[in-house]
Amino acid sequence: MNKFIKTGAVLGAMLWSFSVCAGNIQVEHVWARATAPGQETAMVDLSITSAQDAKLIGFSSTACKTAQLHSMTHDNGMMKMREVKVVDLPAGHHVALGAAGYHLMLIGLNAPLKAGEHVPLTLNIIVAGKEIKIETSAEIRPLTAVMPMHM
Repeated sequence: MNKFIKTGAVLGAMLWSFSVCAGNIQVEHVWARATAPGQETAMVDLSITSAQDAKLIGFSSTACKTAQLHSMTHDNGMMKMREVKVVDLPAGHHVALGAAGYHLMLIGLNAPLKAGEHVPLTLNIIVAGKEIKIETSAEIRPLTAVMPMHM
């Protein structure tokens, strides 16, 4: 019986990290790769769906000194990463933030990210003229984990 309780608690924690709802905004599939020795940055992959037009205007994490929204673009055959101030979240659309476009960057990590741990995140979103904060956490997966294709 005790084994079942522990298994249920672990599964509940995993589901919590995979999907968070706040009002009409759903945040899912929040994760990052473990870091290599000496690595001071990490990218967080997640997806957001908002029932109303909204804007992701930033985020924070106690795991790093600086947290930035970034975009990746092809420019003359080279990938370039740039900081952005806003990511639009159109009503009813699934917006995937990952390696191929917009993503969250943890810069100046306070400690290495280790597989199996979780990193706290606070997303700052403006919806209906009001700023809301959504608390979630990124599951840290092995360094060899592959970013999934979002649908």
